[in-house]
Amino acid sequence: MLLAALLLAQGCAAVQDRGVTAQPILIAHRGASGERPEHTLLAYELAIEQGADFIEPDLVPTKDGALVARHENEISGTTDVAAHPEFADRKTSKTIDGIATTGWFTEDFTLAELKTLRAKERLPQFRPGNMRYDGQAEIPTLEEIIALAKRASQETGRTIGIYPETKHPTYFATIGLPLEARLVAALKTAGWDRADAPVFIQSFEVANLKQLHSMTRVPLIQLLSASGGPADGATPTYAAMATPEGLKAIATYAAGIGPERAMILPASGSATPLVADAHAAGLKVHPWTFRAENFFLTPAFRSAGSLADHGRIADEIGFFLALGVDGFFTDFPHIGATARASTSARPAP
Repeated sequence: MLLAALLLAQGCAAVQDRGVTAQPILIAHRGASGERPEHTLLAYELAIEQGADFIEPDLVPTKDGALVARHENEISGTTDVAAHPEFADRKTSKTIDGIATTGWFTEDFTLAELKTLRAKERLPQFRPGNMRYDGQAEIPTLEEIIALAKRASQETGRTIGIYPETKHPTYFATIGLPLEARLVAALKTAGWDRADAPVFIQSFEVANLKQLHSMTRVPLIQLLSASGGPADGATPTYAAMATPEGLKAIATYAAGIGPERAMILPASGSATPLVADAHAAGLKVHPWTFRAENFFLTPAFRSAGSLADHGRIADEIGFFLALGVDGFFTDFPHIGATARASTSARPAP
């Protein structure tokens, strides 16, 4: 508790004598995935009800080229595919971005076949309550998610955007299913191929973002992890990309960064200068991902109890907001909305 109090004080000190800008955006990570199975219309609809500004679909292709929302192209953990005997022979092993994986993969199914599957909770050990929604939702397409966002915008009077991530773009390009042109075409059809569209496109890779930079005016976000480097080998490490020089390079093709939380607030210690350095390079900062369970929280914000119990997620979000982030990803949009509303005077970049 003492460390958490010191961290909050540090965050509050960062906002003193700074200007105020528009409130940071609330990005529903895979929808309200803390309360519904992720990447389903159930999760996206609840996220919008809870105040999300953007809903986030991770995009992977089908065999016939449709873009659908799944966290990974391997779907045994998020669907009931293993219970479908007609697809038993589709189980296989592949190497994706250097990692050997066994299961069922979206690129081996047509969209019609995937639509016969039903979604299930990916983290039952942490979110057993979500299992009561298993079997209730299909795998949604990008077009269905866009339609939901547009419909919700009309119904609520708020602009609801989408924040798609291109998953494993180099891998999919090598098997003849590149993501970029399909995504840009869907956005053009929606009338969202413009700089002020309610869209951000994100990727952990670099080359495909540079390609997208030449294909669309939609703002792009370079995702960064606390370890490793881009799968396309564009640069050795994400750590190098997070330096002042690395951030200047990112600013030549992207509008912002999406860093893992630990790059801003390590498990032990004070906040890093990443937010300020990114702002100095002209980049927005949208850290990921704020989850309520102790297992996922920065240690200073955990509560007593098991790793599945909920800790002080609102305080952790508040700390990051006080540092001046421009948006944040969360599995619990209602907590994020409450934390944002209670955080005074956001610093200007």
